[in-house]
Amino acid sequence: MKRQLSWVCAVSLAAMFVILLFHWDGLHPSKIRLSLLIYNKEEKDNPLYKLDVGWPKNADYFTGVTFGVAVDPTNSLVYVAQRGENVSKVLVFTEEGYFKQQWNTDSIDMPHGIFAVSTDKEHSIWITDVGQGNFGHTVKKYSPSGKLLQVLGTAGKSGSALDPLQFDQPAEIFVENSGDLYIVDGDGGLNNRILKFTKDFWLLWTLGGRGTKPGQFFIPHSVTVDEVGRVWVADRGNKRMQAFDKTSGEWIGTWSSCFTEDGPYSVRLTADKQYFVVAQLNINRVLFLSVPPIGSIGDCHVASAIQMADGVKPHLVDVNINTGSMYVAEIGAQQVQKYIMVKN
Repeated sequence: MKRQLSWVCAVSLAAMFVILLFHWDGLHPSKIRLSLLIYNKEEKDNPLYKLDVGWPKNADYFTGVTFGVAVDPTNSLVYVAQRGENVSKVLVFTEEGYFKQQWNTDSIDMPHGIFAVSTDKEHSIWITDVGQGNFGHTVKKYSPSGKLLQVLGTAGKSGSALDPLQFDQPAEIFVENSGDLYIVDGDGGLNNRILKFTKDFWLLWTLGGRGTKPGQFFIPHSVTVDEVGRVWVADRGNKRMQAFDKTSGEWIGTWSSCFTEDGPYSVRLTADKQYFVVAQLNINRVLFLSVPPIGSIGDCHVASAIQMADGVKPHLVDVNINTGSMYVAEIGAQQVQKYIMVKN
């Protein structure tokens, strides 16, 4: 009984603290949407991230459904891709949470994935467009201010052709520092493939096809490249992640045991390269999976997790490689939230 009373008291005190925080900051609970963090004992004792409740400074700038987020670590900027009628498709915030600008472009039908290139030679933003309009089924490169610079694919026409290049609802893009591009295509369309291009947009290899065999996909949704040259694909519909050699495209292995409840929607590396950050939309969870050493990838291991409130629906994530901060685009909560690395 004493243990039960202690638990009730702790919950009550926490609730009072949250209410006081809202009033102290001049905010009403109905004006702010927070993800509920639930840890098991092991994760509570040693969490990897904690929520930054002060980011952004004003959540009212999220006027659409937030599908993607990308970080420019050099300029400390965060780009948010959102959907909706009469809303700006891209919002830009500072890492401190201040609203900076919105793009006034009409060249995006329906954004899905977004990626920020931030090197000594280039600063640009890539967006995958899954729309059915005149600009859809493309992967587009923009300047940081929203000027259209490059279009990959045949605008407004879905397909599987390589010459001329066509996509069908391309889900996401990852760009290495060398300029090589990896595109997962597509988000429920005809194609279930990954394509690799040079920085000059020459096709190096493509692999996939719908199926459950090694090297096949069902709704490939996200892609990243690790430090030892492995390409990791979130094979969402098959509830697994697959790894490939980035030079040859050769299949290396598959992880599936971590995804029995829901498939992986996104995959990114933490700043220290020790963990993969993987969102699971349908069960409102973000996993942190240990990155395997070079050689056989073995099976996946969950190092930690963030369990969010029902209905949050984390979709795609990105990480600032300089500060370690993680950003999660949540299509259910219609917001992006920032998480800070916990220094143990």
